[in-house]
Amino acid sequence: MASPSPEPAVLHVERLPITHPDAQLLVEAVQEEYVVRYGGRDESPIDPRDFEDPLGRFFVGYLDGVPVATGAWRRSSVQALGAEVTAEIKRMYVVPAAQRRGLARQMLAHLESTAAGAGIQALVLETGMKQPEAIELYLSSGYEPIPGFGYYADSDLSRCFGRLVRTTDL
Repeated sequence: MASPSPEPAVLHVERLPITHPDAQLLVEAVQEEYVVRYGGRDESPIDPRDFEDPLGRFFVGYLDGVPVATGAWRRSSVQALGAEVTAEIKRMYVVPAAQRRGLARQMLAHLESTAAGAGIQALVLETGMKQPEAIELYLSSGYEPIPGFGYYADSDLSRCFGRLVRTTDL
């Protein structure tokens, strides 16, 4: 007799400032991951105010009270997919011990929902070729390749994606 499938992990997501200790812990963890994969930290400019109203939002995801995931969006001037109002996804990350449980997909859905609720029509993002699991997540979530933008626009390792998240006005 097969054992029953475990209950899927449910991420409890809280909106926090990027300067919150739990957020900083996870931001540093993702930077360490970039060092392993790319040989250096992400050097794209980040201003903490970009993740405060009305410019954006930063979120931390918790499992059993432990911070395990981050995700954020900030308004962007990138024109993509015919949308007039876009935001860029930043700092999507799930700690290794909590990966492969659907948490990144839950965080991405949360980012899409909160961005759409704030009037964002499309989300854009940049990731790297050395993050195939991220590329697979975005493609399987309906994101499509878009022209390069931002700090790494001309990098051979950079890949940019976008997705409409809002098709009608309020």
